[in-house]
Amino acid sequence: MVPEDDLRLETENLDLRRLLAQAGIHAAEQQVAERLQRLLFEELHHRVKNTLATVMAITSQSLRTADSLEHGKQAIESRLLALGRVHDLLLQTNWTSAALADIVKAAIAPFDQGGGRFMVQSTNMEVSPGAVLPLAMVLNELCTNAVKYGALSNPTGRVEITATADDAQKQFRLKWTESGGPPVPAPSHRSFGSRLIEHSFVNQLQGRANLDFAASGVVCTLDIPLASLKAAPVNLTPADRVPQQD
Repeated sequence: MVPEDDLRLETENLDLRRLLAQAGIHAAEQQVAERLQRLLFEELHHRVKNTLATVMAITSQSLRTADSLEHGKQAIESRLLALGRVHDLLLQTNWTSAALADIVKAAIAPFDQGGGRFMVQSTNMEVSPGAVLPLAMVLNELCTNAVKYGALSNPTGRVEITATADDAQKQFRLKWTESGGPPVPAPSHRSFGSRLIEHSFVNQLQGRANLDFAASGVVCTLDIPLASLKAAPVNLTPADRVPQQD
């Protein structure tokens, strides 16, 4: 027979070991939660800084190239509204990715109030959060220019947007083609919007942009590596994995 005191002590030790094991699991879970919280704060800080830098660039460059204060105000408002629509789109997916069709739709919707001005043929693909903003802002600039000078400045103009992915060549192409608008003369100098399209935003995607001011309408072609658009998979390191309870 086991003495009663020894049996009680064994039971208490067993309970103690169970509590210590549970505390260890809880401590590990807390460490993971704290690590994830730190990563979230760092990511938020990074995104806020990027957004502020974008807003500052939009504001200063829009005013610098504006013909008047009113023109500068309108340009800033249009670009900041476009920036807000991009953030709304990303919030709907918790900043994970966004469908290419949704990006195009969000960009052109304010300029297609009557409907039927755009014909869109888009490949079905998910775009990484970092690539959503440059793509949407390029489309916003093209829409804005079309409203001022091109196919969207009269009732008969149309815009065709085609987006294709070549998996073999690992390339993505977006082509914007205007028709039915007034003749478009080649500009004497590159505007801020043109520089945004040809350099700033497209460079973020390691791609190339070609703007052709044809008499029949503006044609813009973007060639971008697929790797710059697609979201990379997120892998947790062993230290980030939460221990499983038995």
